[in-house]
Amino acid sequence: MNAAESSRAVAVAAVDLGATSGRVIVGRVGADTLEMTAVARFPNGPVPLASGLHWDLTALHAHVLDGLRAALREAPEITSIGIDSWAVDYALLRDKRMLGEPFHYRDERTAAGVDRVHEQAPYDELFSRNGLQFLPFTTLYQLAAEDPAVLEIADDLLLIPDLLAFQLTGERVAERTNASTTGLLNATTGEWDDELITALGIDRSLLAPLISPSETIGALRESVAVALGATAPVHVTAVGSHDTASAVVAVPMDPSTAAYISCGTWGLVGVEVPSPVLTAEAREAHFTNEGGVDGRIRLLHNVMGLWVLSETVRGWEREGTPIELPALLAEAAAVTDSVPIFDVDDPRFLPPGDMPARIADWFAEHDIAAPIGRAAITRSIIESLAQAFAETARTAARLGDVDLQTIHLVGGGALNELLCQRTADRSGLPVLAGPVEATALGNILIQGRALGAISGDLQTLRDLVARTHPPRRYTPVA
Repeated sequence: MNAAESSRAVAVAAVDLGATSGRVIVGRVGADTLEMTAVARFPNGPVPLASGLHWDLTALHAHVLDGLRAALREAPEITSIGIDSWAVDYALLRDKRMLGEPFHYRDERTAAGVDRVHEQAPYDELFSRNGLQFLPFTTLYQLAAEDPAVLEIADDLLLIPDLLAFQLTGERVAERTNASTTGLLNATTGEWDDELITALGIDRSLLAPLISPSETIGALRESVAVALGATAPVHVTAVGSHDTASAVVAVPMDPSTAAYISCGTWGLVGVEVPSPVLTAEAREAHFTNEGGVDGRIRLLHNVMGLWVLSETVRGWEREGTPIELPALLAEAAAVTDSVPIFDVDDPRFLPPGDMPARIADWFAEHDIAAPIGRAAITRSIIESLAQAFAETARTAARLGDVDLQTIHLVGGGALNELLCQRTADRSGLPVLAGPVEATALGNILIQGRALGAISGDLQTLRDLVARTHPPRRYTPVA
């Protein structure tokens, strides 16, 4: 990078979509600059329709357009947009038109697809090809549960961030980090697994050409540029479009000695490795090999995450009492009596519903006295998550041959002081918490590098994060 580059920060727009909310962010990035300003926030979540649980992509797209309009008013010099979101879910299209709103991954229909897939490809064989942890909502299982009549007329399948990029640009692509979560990408080659796709009876033409982070997807369609009020050419840049892939870019870690926890609705716990780990031990430990930026592999396990806590709080609020989470966590931190822990990865905790009752049922089935009172139940949830995080981080390090010395916790969970401290205590390792906005920062960093405002490998990008967003350290207490 020359002197002119080192002094130049560029403005980009990051669209960051989570399972419960979304936002559009103006990012400014340069050799010594990494800043972000949220210009739009909007709700997101499942919509129960007669056909099942769906995403309202039409509304989400409208929110994204409003947010990008606000971003361009804030920073008219923006020339790049990056989009990240959750994984596995998709829309089917015919002649560029969606064939209904995409199903939500928590929809119960996905269970029907598991047996159909495993009849053609047993799980052991699948893992050797795609390297993925068994999750019943993975894209290939969803496709097996699809209405055959809808598949028959579809001519495109686009994952959520690719779908939004298509609406903005008209370009049909599949970004690799998110494509790696479908179960249809070969973990070793990083390409669509044509043999598996054929064996499962999936029309190969549905799948778009693969594209890697930092590549340009395309320019905004003229009508979109006009609608957004763009005064200069703007294009969409491929980032780590799986939100965890973007988050891991912004973890200020040394991957040879650290594990990461990207903690939000889910807790993604793992290590970064140069190549997939396809051993029987990794398969039996329910680990997954997902694509990362710059060809790295995210060897991780999906822990149920803060979904258990948030759904518990929603259950209590349905009883008619609003709950302030900070106050509830303070009460939980003040609990001095020992509380029992439970398996947060039990499948019963996956769907929406009465989480407090499910937790009580788990304890009853295991002949363990359940905690009594909201503070104690909350403390039990935190302790259970911390234990799962600690155990999973150590397993990830062993499987990935990482000399584990530190755990980095990023995302919304980094604000949960009790969770961070108890993860440190239960792991016996320091926990470095933050940045909270790791996903958006990773999105911004890849766009900035693609525009030439910064250069270097992932470690260089992480060094910038460490300098501009230093994490908070939690030291284990005996």
